[in-house]
Amino acid sequence: MTRPLLFDIDGTLVDTLGAGRAALERAMIEVYDETGPIDELDFHGRTDPSIVRELLGLAGKTGPWISARFPILWRTYLAFLEEELSRREGQVTLFEGVLDLLEALDGDERFLVGLVTGNLEGGAIRKLRAGGIAERFSYGAYGSDSERRADLPPIAVDRASELIGSRLRTKDAIVIGDTPEDISCARASGARVIAVATGRHGPAELRHFRPDAVVESLAETDDILQILAE
Repeated sequence: MTRPLLFDIDGTLVDTLGAGRAALERAMIEVYDETGPIDELDFHGRTDPSIVRELLGLAGKTGPWISARFPILWRTYLAFLEEELSRREGQVTLFEGVLDLLEALDGDERFLVGLVTGNLEGGAIRKLRAGGIAERFSYGAYGSDSERRADLPPIAVDRASELIGSRLRTKDAIVIGDTPEDISCARASGARVIAVATGRHGPAELRHFRPDAVVESLAETDDILQILAE
């Protein structure tokens, strides 16, 4: 049986040194002339559209006014993200163990390696490319597919099914992420979840949300492969 293995990006795979936040702030100022309390909001585990909607809502803006400007916002954001990543060229890093784990999974027919991330698809590709691992992922679901993080695992599994020409089940998918939101989005669709403590949440805090397993980092390659096999 092939199982979809769905990785989060920020805090799990790649550290872009704040490139996404910086690009989004610049884009919101250009398109909306407003960012809301951007320095106070935790972006982790959220979709890009939901972040913008909450920030502007806190600034007193309405839903239709926000949505009408989304197309130009995202074009502007992706252009600025390219600039911000270029400024950090040579500094964007993978979290410990990421490359070893992806190497271990390469060619393992038990798993189909993909993404579940709140990033726009274009933003995800740019961040992964900056980390040198964009080619490792053949499918995914993104913040550009739905503002609701919980919607994304089933979308990713549908795409994995199309990719291999065989129907896969969301309940057989495994999400790997670093936030409580990664855990809750997996649980909402019946997927399993491994929480990795490389983001803002430590192991004890992550265990509170009852993932199937918690690891300190993806450097625990053998332990992770054993968990996946089970």
